[in-house]
Amino acid sequence: MFDAVATGFDDAPQHGPRPLPLFLDMLARETAGAPDRTAAALAGLHAYQTAKRLKAVALPRARHQRGRARLRDYSTGHGTGAPIVFVPSLINPPTILDLAPDRSLLRWMAARGHRTLLVDWGMPGEADRDIDIGGHVERLLLPMLRRLSAPPVLVGYCLGGTIALAAASAMPVGGVATIAAPWHFTGYGAQARADIARLWTSAAPACAAIGVVPVEVLQAGFWQLDPARTIAKYAAFAAMTPGSPEAHAFVRLEDWANSGAPLPYAAGRQLFERFVGQDDPGGAGWTVGGIPIDPAALSCPSIAFASRTDRIVPAATTPTLDARHDLSIGHVGMIVGGKAHDQLWMPLAHWIETLSPPR
Repeated sequence: MFDAVATGFDDAPQHGPRPLPLFLDMLARETAGAPDRTAAALAGLHAYQTAKRLKAVALPRARHQRGRARLRDYSTGHGTGAPIVFVPSLINPPTILDLAPDRSLLRWMAARGHRTLLVDWGMPGEADRDIDIGGHVERLLLPMLRRLSAPPVLVGYCLGGTIALAAASAMPVGGVATIAAPWHFTGYGAQARADIARLWTSAAPACAAIGVVPVEVLQAGFWQLDPARTIAKYAAFAAMTPGSPEAHAFVRLEDWANSGAPLPYAAGRQLFERFVGQDDPGGAGWTVGGIPIDPAALSCPSIAFASRTDRIVPAATTPTLDARHDLSIGHVGMIVGGKAHDQLWMPLAHWIETLSPPR
């Protein structure tokens, strides 16, 4: 394993991959026998840790609140048509949907005239220990949605898409769209699921003791899905011009990926044991508030956006909905990448506007 002090890197968690020792160990394995790759990746890591940060985009005010969760209004009350509620994952901050002024799906939707809102899950506290994923639907999301003036159209990204399907099963909605949402967890394949199970077996006792699943545990699981690409992107960053728009975009995105709130222990346990381990959603075994969550039984229009090149949520995990739109862009790139506007933003807006055109 590399020594963070000996290599001269700042190990402050806000300026480095988390957990840094595990990242350095992975780097050593992935670049073993290739000293040029090792040097390039280390140079990129140092450049990332020492790069100047741009001012973060400020989130708009909350329209409604339930406990720690907030429903933030991007249209400042001026949009028309049905409310469009974006439901992000519980993992990593919701700001991926509003990463920068020129990389904000939310602000772009609001500019088209839609009533655009974002679920901000907030920071879980000690009282949240026993809230599982279904509890986030029942206790936080549904009470806020029911305060809206009209049935919303739900748009869920990643695990937020899984959550959106549960919400749409529990209350009337105008439609539901999932973006890179896992449902059939067997689609990860036997090896990936076994690797994730080993990670959870190792981490579970500590997580149970502290009552949360830290970001570091979740990040380690993501790295296992594609370690070579994780290392390669830092090597590529070493060649970027410091302070360039491309470099700023990389830093902003990596800061997002390396931050976020922990999961309540019950939510993490359900994710690892019941979703990944037992495939409760895909196997028709997930109930929320006594309601079986079955996408085929939804009474509203639905569409799944999935990418054939997504390594975080493979296309094989996608729920079967009324319609499906296939992409060829990465899990995060489909939201903020250079091709996101044409491959995802526009098709999503067109689908929403068949249900609720802005007036």
